[in-house]
Amino acid sequence: MSRIGKNPVAIKDGVTVTVNEDVVTVKGKRGELSQHFADVTVKVEDGSVIVERASDSKDHRAKHGLYRSLINNMIIGVSEGFTKELELVGVGYRASNQGQKLDLALGFSHNIVLEVVPEVSIETVSEKGKNPIVKLTSHDKQLVGQVAAKIRSFRKPEPYKGKGVKFVGEVLRRKAGKSA
Repeated sequence: MSRIGKNPVAIKDGVTVTVNEDVVTVKGKRGELSQHFADVTVKVEDGSVIVERASDSKDHRAKHGLYRSLINNMIIGVSEGFTKELELVGVGYRASNQGQKLDLALGFSHNIVLEVVPEVSIETVSEKGKNPIVKLTSHDKQLVGQVAAKIRSFRKPEPYKGKGVKFVGEVLRRKAGKSA
């Protein structure tokens, strides 16, 4: 048995889960998410979602845990939401936003302007003496991670001084510089 897949997913207050053939739809106060599934059966029983698989084949075992985790993330997303924070480390690195447009100054000749999807809300925090922080919030975990990875890809942290865009709390592997 998949140790993750066999655990039932508790449905939180204010969240409704509906199953139609091969689509699970989750509605909550933050929005609505849907997910297609295959090779498993999904049932809603007395306040929890139960995912079961047809056989013990490798493909079915893998999808058992996968769809259980996806449904769990959907329920958490529509009730609480997900947040990712990115930190800009470097002299002259700045971030600002106008609505859904994120303007990043990352040491290139021109600023990078990124149009972010409307499902993700952006907030930039710039305090004197501290590195600028970009906060991304949404009900869709995958979408927040994708946007955060895109922003990080503009200037990944380098291993010598640690300059670049990194996640808050991320531990970087540092290298020693040249020895004189």
